[in-house]
Amino acid sequence: MTETSYNAAQRVFHWLSALLVIGLFVLGVWMTGLSYYDPLYRTAPLWHKTIGVALIVLTLVRLGWRFATGVPKALPTHKTWEVGIAHLVHWFLYAAILSMFFSGYLITTAKGQSLDLLGGISIPAMITGVDGLEDIAEEVHELTAYSIIGIAVLHALAAIKHHVIDKDRTLRRMIGR
Repeated sequence: MTETSYNAAQRVFHWLSALLVIGLFVLGVWMTGLSYYDPLYRTAPLWHKTIGVALIVLTLVRLGWRFATGVPKALPTHKTWEVGIAHLVHWFLYAAILSMFFSGYLITTAKGQSLDLLGGISIPAMITGVDGLEDIAEEVHELTAYSIIGIAVLHALAAIKHHVIDKDRTLRRMIGR
């Protein structure tokens, strides 16, 4: 990372996270329409869970990298309120991704079952026996998913606004130019 640009790892973390979030959202919405007799009824959730765990691992690595290397300074053309909102949006997205993981984990494990992933990996249930836990976790998971997508759309629109209207380097710093 330089004072004005993101490094290659930060750009890969950003765009890979974006792809995984969008993919998980689309897969999650699509899965809710599957019937019990659909051949993908059991396979699609396995993929969803595995990709979700990959996203949380990527997010934790990304946060570690962020703390280790920092982030570029705001551009001099950025207004104080823009910088403040950008910080809030970034931290909301990190927190929401963490919330998605834990709520998804609780949906699966609330009744004592482990979280099974592709490749035979299994994460044991740690919190069980709480009445209504699965239902609460499902509500949190869905609400958080739509919130992430909404904030991500606003995040993308803000980047486009900076590029098209403000004609500054905000978007180019994350693309690598």
